[in-house]
Amino acid sequence: MTGGGTGGHIYPAVAIADEIRRRNPEAEILFVGAEKGLEKKLVPKSGYDIELIPVAGFDRKNLIKNIEVVRKLIKGNARAKNIIKSFRPDFVVGTGGYASAPMVKTAQKMGIPTYIHEQNAYPGVTNKLLERGARKVFLGFAKARENFKCRDKIVVTGNPVREEFMNPDSRGSRKKLGFRDDEFVVLSFGGSQGAGRINKAMIDVIRKYNGCEGIRICLGAGSYYYSAIMESFAEEGFVLGDNISIMEYIDDMASYLAAADLVISRSGALTVAETTVSGAPALFIPSPMVTGNHQYYNALAVAEKGGAIIIEEAELEDEVLPDRIEELRKSPIMLSEMAEASLSCGLPQATEIICDTILGDYRK
Repeated sequence: MTGGGTGGHIYPAVAIADEIRRRNPEAEILFVGAEKGLEKKLVPKSGYDIELIPVAGFDRKNLIKNIEVVRKLIKGNARAKNIIKSFRPDFVVGTGGYASAPMVKTAQKMGIPTYIHEQNAYPGVTNKLLERGARKVFLGFAKARENFKCRDKIVVTGNPVREEFMNPDSRGSRKKLGFRDDEFVVLSFGGSQGAGRINKAMIDVIRKYNGCEGIRICLGAGSYYYSAIMESFAEEGFVLGDNISIMEYIDDMASYLAAADLVISRSGALTVAETTVSGAPALFIPSPMVTGNHQYYNALAVAEKGGAIIIEEAELEDEVLPDRIEELRKSPIMLSEMAEASLSCGLPQATEIICDTILGDYRK
């Protein structure tokens, strides 16, 4: 398994590996990631061995920095070849990220079957370069099909989601987290590092609802922003009420999503997949700083079916988010319809389809 950099590349790979191991407990599974990616921490926590290779993305603004990038690429390719020779895999699965390219490309050159999974509605450059040598190209969104040339290799599967997100139990999750059944629970997060613009808007939400009965606000602020937010509140003497939870990182995301009445987040592919499988209505705020504006298209796939509302980052002016929250809180029928539509967008069989395809090829 190779992929990483962000949870959006890592967790789908973990979900696939988990399913392979469930079907074949004797399977030997090795992850390969980048030296500076989150996979170094997340993969061992999931119970898998990992090898790291030196690799980085090209810097389009500072071309001089790319000299070092090329050096790392050469070293990374050599390291990839050594890992493959030593581990001798039957197949290699790439889920995107910097480490995915040298590992999958090297495996293809060595005649080892490879499979790639593209999570986003607008695919990244890496997977488009790897599609020709891959056995199959798995897609998280059908819309991505138009950006690939080898249409006969495409299998639209959805995005693999870990088992704990399946069959969400709202009441059980609320009991586990200490939330009341009659509370309106708003969950907001922006990834492991956080999203500054979302955090800023959520501070307005926190100020409005701080101490209010019947509504609970949960914010995963991210490692980059958490300390500054907490210090800012402390300096001004703002005391957070019992109905406000601000966390650096949300470890048990499955329980929080199951407990939530409304999700406010970016619309990375994994976030969309986990949110829809959990049947949670969402206000998606796509990041404008991503390739091909792919987060917008990820969100649009759900919004078009009624499971989410898209708010562009440029629209996050004063009171926009609090007003939206209040509108939905007072519209239980609309919220219920959004929840049903969100769940209909989820593709819980993604991991099974991917593993059926790969293991079916392997047994031939």
